[in-house]
Amino acid sequence: MQFIDLAAQQKRIRERIETGFRKILDHGQYILGPEIREIEEKLAAYAGVPHAVSVASGTDALLMPLMAENTGPGDAVFVPTFTFIASAGAVALTGATPVFVDIDPETFNIDPAKLEVTIQKTFAAKKLTPKGIMPVDLFGQPADYESIQAIAGKYKLFVLEDAAQSFGASRNGRKAGALAKVAGTSFFPAKPLGGYGDGGMIFTDDKAVHEELLSIRVHGQGADKYTNVRVGINGRMDSLQAAVLLAKMEIFPEEIGLRQEVAGRYDRLLAGSVTIPKILPGNISAWAQYSVLHPRRDAVIARLREAGIPTAIYYPIPLHMQQAFAQLGYKRGDFPVAERIAGEIFSLPMHPYLEAQAQERIAEVITGSR
Repeated sequence: MQFIDLAAQQKRIRERIETGFRKILDHGQYILGPEIREIEEKLAAYAGVPHAVSVASGTDALLMPLMAENTGPGDAVFVPTFTFIASAGAVALTGATPVFVDIDPETFNIDPAKLEVTIQKTFAAKKLTPKGIMPVDLFGQPADYESIQAIAGKYKLFVLEDAAQSFGASRNGRKAGALAKVAGTSFFPAKPLGGYGDGGMIFTDDKAVHEELLSIRVHGQGADKYTNVRVGINGRMDSLQAAVLLAKMEIFPEEIGLRQEVAGRYDRLLAGSVTIPKILPGNISAWAQYSVLHPRRDAVIARLREAGIPTAIYYPIPLHMQQAFAQLGYKRGDFPVAERIAGEIFSLPMHPYLEAQAQERIAEVITGSR
């Protein structure tokens, strides 16, 4: 049994991928070829925004918007402590300080009430200047952007949507990638829309931001690559990755629907045995992962392993307890919700091609270990 079955997906689209590769080999534009513009236009239209900028990784998709906001030393950007390090790492790479916030115990996304308290405390401490908020759409479910945007407006902060796990999701009819002025997603192979290597995309409804991101992506270029108007990075996506994504987009809406079916089946099979994910009203998750809670997690995982069923733990160590951020002075107990969740959470196999029989087998093992 596969945790994520990319081979089943590839069988459906391999011919289209190979055709796309041959086109690139024929025209020879391996960097910023015509496939790049095509995937940018296609994904912008899907997300419902006017502009998209393809980049080399999901990390670049967060770093570049922070650079466009002139984020730097002395600035505070508020980030949930329960997420992958790239979220806070992108903040740190600008020289700014990630300020961590505890999470909602049911959705695992940033808790808006605790966010506002943390912002107020940061203003009062007068050591850092609050600059922005980076909500993370964890496991594919959008955060509470209505509450977050209201807080951001109150304190004059920018909002950068970390949609690395949520492309294909939506909140109240708006797609992930369009829930803030700027959003970044990832095309790491395991994502709902993944390439065959690293890649990412930035979405925005702001033309000026779009133009600045295009410059930052190519070393801060101006009229040409030897005229530099700012310091940028080498953040370009390869044409070959764009070809993979173009092939995958042809079946992506269908796959998002299949993910809903797989998640719904898990919900029915596992209710009462583990704490199943809670999806907020108005939200459609992209189901990057199907993550559950159990107070005796290790025993359940051991039984699953014995049965040949793979699992994963996202994320066993919250960011405020990571050595990389030790200089920030956080300690165990500072974020009790995230710390409890980190000790109980684990993820089950999740992909559009997971068969009902396999899910039933998984449920039998779990229910037998209550």
